[in-house]
Amino acid sequence: MSVGLNVDLGELSDEDEALYSLATEVNVACGGHAGDDASMRRALELASRQGAVVAAHPSYADRKGFGRRARFAGIGATRDAVEQQAAALHSIARSLGVSIRRMKPHGALYHDANCDSAMADAVILATMRALPALDTIVGPPTGALAEAAHARGLSFAREGFADRRYEGDALAPRSRPDALLIDAEACVAQALALAATKRFDTLCMHGDTPGAPALVRAVREALEATDQLERR
Repeated sequence: MSVGLNVDLGELSDEDEALYSLATEVNVACGGHAGDDASMRRALELASRQGAVVAAHPSYADRKGFGRRARFAGIGATRDAVEQQAAALHSIARSLGVSIRRMKPHGALYHDANCDSAMADAVILATMRALPALDTIVGPPTGALAEAAHARGLSFAREGFADRRYEGDALAPRSRPDALLIDAEACVAQALALAATKRFDTLCMHGDTPGAPALVRAVREALEATDQLERR
């Protein structure tokens, strides 16, 4: 069993283009926590050029907190925000001839929706309204997101994290000083360990992690060397 390598992108003004050649899947920030029309267009163009699968990466409408403040908004406001973000990305993608088939919530919304079935369904339904080609939701291996995706007839990609520390089966909170793995050897070891469990369909890395291009390259090369990287 092979895994995809997805990278959260379109978030930084000085983002390295090399990240797009390393990812098999690109999660594009679409204005909630980061991103604007120009960054979305750039990300979509680069992802398309490299043949990467594109996912919408909506969040709470919380730019000040980079979408990482838990329970930032209620279900109604979040549903509307996600639909607006996904629709904005779809509009640009359509003009470029790019199909957006996936959605992965960002930050706090990712975790909040996975613990709340009503929030999970609202986020997924909002995305379905905005993205006509949507067929897959990306999220934690178990929880409300997977259940809501299946209930709506969508596929679900179980995600692990190569550059985040785990506490048991859960991610360590970002409040921990060592929550991020910023050493290439540590990222590679974790990626290979996660892939070996066969519990994940895709592994995530973050484009805003310090030294991200070198980290993502190391993980990609290790997955390729062990024949565990999903082909584009």
